[in-house]
Amino acid sequence: MTNKVITEVTPLGEKDCFLMVDRDKDAFTYPLHKHEEMELNFVEQCDGARRIVGDSIEVLGKYDLVLVGSGLEHTWDQYDCTSHSIHEITIQFPPDLLGEQFLQKNQLSSLRTLFENAKRGVAFELPAIMELYGKITGITSAQPGFYRMLSLLEILYELSLQTNYHLLASKSFANVKNQPESRRVRAVEEYIDQHFKGEIRLKTLSDIAGMTPAAFSRFFRTRTGKTVSDYIIDIRLGYAARLLVDTHTSVAEICYSCGFNNISNFNRIFKKKKGCSPTAFRDNYHKSKIII
Repeated sequence: MTNKVITEVTPLGEKDCFLMVDRDKDAFTYPLHKHEEMELNFVEQCDGARRIVGDSIEVLGKYDLVLVGSGLEHTWDQYDCTSHSIHEITIQFPPDLLGEQFLQKNQLSSLRTLFENAKRGVAFELPAIMELYGKITGITSAQPGFYRMLSLLEILYELSLQTNYHLLASKSFANVKNQPESRRVRAVEEYIDQHFKGEIRLKTLSDIAGMTPAAFSRFFRTRTGKTVSDYIIDIRLGYAARLLVDTHTSVAEICYSCGFNNISNFNRIFKKKKGCSPTAFRDNYHKSKIII
């Protein structure tokens, strides 16, 4: 018997644009799950609850607003939340809601980026939540049908313009292959994806980019927002987290198979980046799973 994430089959029909649930509850009880639909989830009065999206585990404040992409594992669990008046609005819609051709229009470029980011989960921070609070909490009172659909599109578009957000799951955990505009960055990222299990030298990467090591380091950080070493570590940690979740392989074996050459260093880096040890991460994740 293996640990698997429950796959939810939502009641959203082929001819439905979206499904919306507005509820008050006294606890988080739904287990870790995934579904084909994208999901916008807003929660308030959730202080101390814990959100798991991919390999991201975060403890929440009073408000939370997240857009989760198709097939990405997620749940909200009780953890240290003592509130008995949790308010939650969940909106689920198919990933092809706008249609691929329509989404390629110039005026929808920010929505394209938002939907791409949602593959890793997008958590909006408090300024963004407060800016859209009225529209999100008011959507349930909007006239059903076409006008409620317009309200959802307006919310998604406004979210796509926000800068107050952070991505949740790591690229390697969510198996997301982005396509950076820079041909040099793309070639380097492809090399790292293929060789992360072994030693990766800065000189090798700079040669791929056709630059000196110093110039390449500056260039890579400008284009990706991360140093080369941080980028490699994040890729390795994402793969390690996936193995912790999906297998019973020992932490030591995972450490060495993902390119780390020292177990204590792996534990230290994992705890710094993920907020807990690899063993605790596995335990926390599996507590939110069900056996099927």
